[in-house]
Amino acid sequence: MSETKSAAQPRLVRMHPADNVAIVVNEGGLPAGTLLEGGLVLLDKVPQGHKVALVALAQGDVVRRYNVPIGHALQDIAAGRWVHERLLQMPAARELQGLPMATVAAPVQAPLTGYTFEGYRNADGSVGTRNILAITTTVQCVAGVVSQAVRRIKDELLPLYPHVDDVVGLEHSYGCGVAIDAPDAIIPIRTLRNISLNPNFGGEVMVVSLGCEKLQPERLLPPGSFPITDARDPAGGPDTVCLQDAQHVGFMSMLDSIVQSARPHLERLNARRRETVPASHLVVGVQCGGSDAFSGVTANPAVGFAADLLVRAGATVMFSENTEVRDAVEQLTQRAATPEVAQAIVRELDWYDRYLERGRVDRSANTTPGNKAGGLSNIAEKAMGSIVKSGTAAISHVLAPGEKLRPDQKGLVFAATPASDFICGTLQLAAGMNVHVFTTGRGTPYGLAECPVIKVATRSDLARRWHDLMDINAGRIADEGLSIEDMGWALFRMLLDVASGRKTWAEHWKLHNALVLFNPAPIT
Repeated sequence: MSETKSAAQPRLVRMHPADNVAIVVNEGGLPAGTLLEGGLVLLDKVPQGHKVALVALAQGDVVRRYNVPIGHALQDIAAGRWVHERLLQMPAARELQGLPMATVAAPVQAPLTGYTFEGYRNADGSVGTRNILAITTTVQCVAGVVSQAVRRIKDELLPLYPHVDDVVGLEHSYGCGVAIDAPDAIIPIRTLRNISLNPNFGGEVMVVSLGCEKLQPERLLPPGSFPITDARDPAGGPDTVCLQDAQHVGFMSMLDSIVQSARPHLERLNARRRETVPASHLVVGVQCGGSDAFSGVTANPAVGFAADLLVRAGATVMFSENTEVRDAVEQLTQRAATPEVAQAIVRELDWYDRYLERGRVDRSANTTPGNKAGGLSNIAEKAMGSIVKSGTAAISHVLAPGEKLRPDQKGLVFAATPASDFICGTLQLAAGMNVHVFTTGRGTPYGLAECPVIKVATRSDLARRWHDLMDINAGRIADEGLSIEDMGWALFRMLLDVASGRKTWAEHWKLHNALVLFNPAPIT
């Protein structure tokens, strides 16, 4: 990455010497007539984050950023012109045949030892960063009742259990009116099952069911799929409150039953204490939303550096977002630790290609109006900035949507998910994420009740305006000259602090998005 030196001057960022465009750094953009370094004069007013042609481009020429084609010029473009999405034809996606498979060895880096955090050890060997009672629901029909019960538990019981951080209802839109035996129905079912077993819930399993739904409790959580914490059911079934049971006479009976069932779970959670554990117990999900052209310049490279530190410390890092890495598929497969991992990447991306085809859409539907306003012309450009969140380590494992990490699956993991912020976050929770890193350039109040979310701003302007929503300002890389390495270390240390109990802004304000299950199966 290169840029002009003085903050008083017009500033551009060029990601690679072979690039024929660069982006404007200056807040507010630059007016037409601005003299740029090297004698180039802007012919248009160019907004912050948007691209400037560094050389004259003929119609059909490749436009390069990150040293990859992000489009072809739809007309002649003079040097100094603003290069936006209306002047570009998006390149075709790379075919999934003939890819380099596990051909590039990851750089050898020394293990990072001695780093710890204060977490909650679980019986299955996992570690939570929070101590939360989660109430699983089998069907959307019970959501209103569970919401009222959670409010009562917080008001009446939680003050009696000071070592329990929170009580959350795992509300979702699934459970009935669905083709539950369709092959793809396994995705939402295992997602909800595995979220119920997230490390931040301490192995406590509590379920509220309606009674007549298709997703019965024993199908969602069959015996043997979770720790037995309730002696009332020696067969190992989940601790379940069924609202249609004859014992419930009236609404208050239902609420009382849920509240009373919560007591033993709260008692066990309250007996737990944080203890010092190695950083290797971190399971960090990384994601971006409300992205802009600075995402791939500041925040995502810093996250990638922190991801390398985490992998060196023995931790697990998950990156995701199928459509936002699809155009970098060659980079993924060549970085795979083994040919088998590379094949698994291809399998998941091919499945998703066909999923999109069934809906008669393609990857170009991904880029939002906000992405384009922030300087991202298309998904090809967006993908190049997104992939750098994964750092440089070898990709060691691949998860299909809704799958849970095994204890031996450490290192860098590709968790194949849609790019939707809420669906991706939900699936990463199911995989076992215990702390989340979320980068944004346009700004979003995204948060999760089930897991702390560290928000990373790509620009200083956003960090200043949203000073009580952004946890870390990576914009300092662009406008203060802070190195990506220094910012990556700052994020790594913040991860350890947050995992030890430090609250993020989303937690402070209790900003929590709903869980959104990915259900590619039919609705009946």
